[in-house]
Amino acid sequence: MLAGGATNPEIAAALHLSERTVAHHVSAILSKLGAPTRTAAVAAARDAGLLRLKDGPIVGPT
Repeated sequence: MLAGGATNPEIAAALHLSERTVAHHVSAILSKLGAPTRTAAVAAARDAGLLRLKDGPIVGPT
């Protein structure tokens, strides 16, 4: 959902979670990927091969 540009409130509504819970999880993702921003986290996840394109192969190193 981060890769799709969803905001914390949008993610919270879609997953039936509180915005605070989503903020905590997003913060953990940023920390684990060593990324200062959501955009940098998405880029780092793609570079690490952790993201899939919709109905496509993993994008990243092989």
